[in-house]
Amino acid sequence: MRRRDFIAGTAIGATALALSGCHRAEEKTEGTSANINRGKKVTLKLATSWPAHFPIMGTGVDSFAKRCFELSGGTLEIKVYAKNILVPALQVFDSTSAAQIDAFHSGVYYWKGKNPAFSIFGGMPLGLTSEEMITWMKFGGGYELWREMYGKFNLYPLIGGTTGPQMGGWFKKEINSLADLKGLKMRIPGLGGEVMKKLGVNPVLLPAGEIYTSLERGTIDATEWVGPALDSMMGFSKAAPYYYTGWHEPGSILEITFNKARWEKLSTEHQAIITAASEEMTANMLQEFRYENAKSLQELPKNVEIKTFPKDMMDAAKIALGEVLEAESAKSEDFKRVLKSYQDFVKLNKPWDDISTKNFLEIRG
Repeated sequence: MRRRDFIAGTAIGATALALSGCHRAEEKTEGTSANINRGKKVTLKLATSWPAHFPIMGTGVDSFAKRCFELSGGTLEIKVYAKNILVPALQVFDSTSAAQIDAFHSGVYYWKGKNPAFSIFGGMPLGLTSEEMITWMKFGGGYELWREMYGKFNLYPLIGGTTGPQMGGWFKKEINSLADLKGLKMRIPGLGGEVMKKLGVNPVLLPAGEIYTSLERGTIDATEWVGPALDSMMGFSKAAPYYYTGWHEPGSILEITFNKARWEKLSTEHQAIITAASEEMTANMLQEFRYENAKSLQELPKNVEIKTFPKDMMDAAKIALGEVLEAESAKSEDFKRVLKSYQDFVKLNKPWDDISTKNFLEIRG
């Protein structure tokens, strides 16, 4: 055989073998979620707990949807609906669970009534920062527990942003001692709300659009929200002059959660795109919060007094947090399991954090 004929024949045979292999691979994955998307257009409906294009949190979801469209070459369209358009702000969990919508963006601790363990995934008072929370979730076992427990509600969660450290809230009256908290009505969710309840506060859960009016009219006496950037936009300084530094949400986690059955029907290509876009959104949101909070802090009205909570209150808060965690662990095996995972990571992380980040910040001053 001449050399030219041999090369041509070998090339044709290799091509045929490759095409045969591709065909067998397609046959093997046909009809399963393991196949690539093959250009098929998919449209998902996602509802949020925020007003339309709400800064940082809402616009972060808008950018997430845009990135999914771009990365998929236009084959994955996620339509974002602000609160109350498809479903009310605090019904997005149930609506996604029931497959009335495909996905939602909200705060994890809003659903602690479904399972008290969910409040830990949202963040812990006096606990982990955003970076530490994400590390625990991704590498310390938090994600596995979260997905296991959300799976019982036909949900598949992803981290969908984080706020960084939050402020302690706006108060109509100055808090000079623990006794000043007695009987106050305060908008505060999650475990922070449970701790404040033990300190004599009546915690209230309100969606974003109702907070300012409630504070202005005296329906509530105080509210926490996020930090200077979003708090200034909400106008809280017009209704309450005392602004307290934070302790209850050092690293709150937001979520972008899908109906589990709908998620499993997506191609692996689209699942990978959504996962990558959610991680990008989380990083961008944390960075934007830091920048906008730093900028807005300089622009707070002169009548606002930035205060720290009195020592007797914070000492009592630490004791109350321990009591809340102990009581919830006794009532819920899920809470106990998640708390153990969380605390195991704290023990692992703290010595390194003490000699690295904490030590550096003390040196830097």
